[in-house]
Amino acid sequence: MRRGWLRPWVISMITRSPKNGAEIIDEIEKMSWGGWRPSPGSIYPLLDQMVQEGAIRKREDGRYELTDKGKDEGTFPFGFPFSQRPNSVDSMVSEMKDFVSYFEDLAKSNAPKIAEYKDKLKEVAERLTRLFEQN
Repeated sequence: MRRGWLRPWVISMITRSPKNGAEIIDEIEKMSWGGWRPSPGSIYPLLDQMVQEGAIRKREDGRYELTDKGKDEGTFPFGFPFSQRPNSVDSMVSEMKDFVSYFEDLAKSNAPKIAEYKDKLKEVAERLTRLFEQN
């Protein structure tokens, strides 16, 4: 599953700013809260393939950037552009539900990992609760 999402993740990261392979690996690990660190054997062949396909180009500083072809590819399969935040309340609520599902799964499979965020998540839940108590 993760491997199938590797290409869109790479496009998403390069959309924000050019990155080299090591920076991409580090950012994926950070985005997954340390749950996944792709191997160089996954990243570098993908980057080479994407260069050959014309989706990205390697700059002289070793970082990769999107080409126009890559920018066209950089939309989520459901039409949600990676480079943009949700653009409607409906899409924001949907994304929040997805994050809650992730946190639920993480609590079951790796409770210590989510434990350090308990207070922050509780604060978010309390703010949402107060929002609806006011109306």
